[in-house]
Amino acid sequence: LMWAALRESGYWQGELWDLRKDGMIYPKWAAISAIHDAKGELTNYIASFTDISERKAAEARIDHLAHHDALTGLFNRYSLENRLAQSLLAARRENQQLAVIFIDLDRFKVINDTLGHHVGDLLLIEVANRLSACVRESDIVARLGGDEFVVTLTSLANDMDAALVAKKIVATLGDTYEIDGKQLHTTPSVGISLFPANGEDVDTLMKNADTAMYHAKEKGRNNFQFFSPAMTAAATERLELERDLRSALANSEFELHYQPQVCAKKNLIRGVEALIRWRHPERGLIPPLKFIPIAEETGVIEAIGTWVLNEACRQMAAWRQAGFDLQHVAVNLSAHQLRSPDLVSQVQAAIAHFGLSPGELELEITESVAMEDPERAIGQLRALRDSGVELAIDDFGTGYSSLAYLKMLPIHTLKLDRAFVRDIESDENDAAISAATLALARNLGLRVVAEGVETEAQRDFLSSHACNLLQGYLFGKPEPADVLSAHWQGSLSMPRRATN
Repeated sequence: LMWAALRESGYWQGELWDLRKDGMIYPKWAAISAIHDAKGELTNYIASFTDISERKAAEARIDHLAHHDALTGLFNRYSLENRLAQSLLAARRENQQLAVIFIDLDRFKVINDTLGHHVGDLLLIEVANRLSACVRESDIVARLGGDEFVVTLTSLANDMDAALVAKKIVATLGDTYEIDGKQLHTTPSVGISLFPANGEDVDTLMKNADTAMYHAKEKGRNNFQFFSPAMTAAATERLELERDLRSALANSEFELHYQPQVCAKKNLIRGVEALIRWRHPERGLIPPLKFIPIAEETGVIEAIGTWVLNEACRQMAAWRQAGFDLQHVAVNLSAHQLRSPDLVSQVQAAIAHFGLSPGELELEITESVAMEDPERAIGQLRALRDSGVELAIDDFGTGYSSLAYLKMLPIHTLKLDRAFVRDIESDENDAAISAATLALARNLGLRVVAEGVETEAQRDFLSSHACNLLQGYLFGKPEPADVLSAHWQGSLSMPRRATN
């Protein structure tokens, strides 16, 4: 553009970036004129330059002040609303959730009035720093004014992610502050609104987060609340379970219940499946569907899985010692355990420690877990099979397994999911799927365990199609080991081992 202007008009002015002798790049304002001789031929150029570094710096400061809070350096309300509007467009386009978190410092006015505005300002700066450290770079942190802050969490996978960040904010802002040689204490009241559940525009989300924040103050301050009370209750329960779960293993709060697996032909108990339960000291018995996902997210699932493995092997050895002719105990493996490089050695150690014979321990994995990384799963499962472990695919038919991979997996058993067994008497499709699965298993030389058997008609159908083992409430619900042992004493359905 500069050369075009010089050719056409003989004059150009504008900004240029140049290099000083010390290597620093700086901006300058240049005015250049083209000089021609009497014949109109270009002879040379005359240029004048002015260093505009200070002017550019002043403009940058003005622009920053227009978009940022002067005290903390965070975004101001104007920038927050613009960026939140852009984030909403992206969330809507990508079908993702977004959270607006409104934060108000409890009793900040007392600190400000008692110790002065200078101390109050230093406290606000530290609050801003702590807030920024609680979130990702892609999130938005702003100060609205006074002691009010807003955090926007973009690209949320689920609403519980907002609860985890809010919990972190409450804990971080509630820590002691060292300000101007004084130890200060303040706590936050935090309100959360979610897109799209609590609003689809900037004003609605901000208003609802503010409402939720006042609800947090009414609840005693130093806590967070969702705009939806039900959401707050669910988030609070989840966070409490997460906290308690970390100490549950050390406090011996887990226990195993065992559900019998019965031979379809002889009506004899041939195995049991070990199912974990959490006996919470205040909430009572908590089912695995409620705490296993939390254990997986927090990383404690491997420790829990190791405990289950060892406890199930110990109980199997105890039943064998008591003379019960039980062929195997089945234990569920999580995705985390299957990925663990220590799995095979842990299983081998448990078998050796409790003296289990080959086939007495069966490990179950769901087909979705096996198909996450089929090649790796096959390697792990082969090593387990070579260690004398029986292997089963759980919930067969509900996932997305390939029959080609199914043939390659070194398994012994398919577990027919209860979803197909439930309506086997009335739904022709379920009956056809179950019959086909049983035929497929026979052709592949696999044993089949049918889950969820609750009626005589279901048992008769499965028996007539050569199902090997049946499991469900028709034969008994999951019970603690001592309850089962007492029930089995003298029972014809539990064969006894021969004694010398």
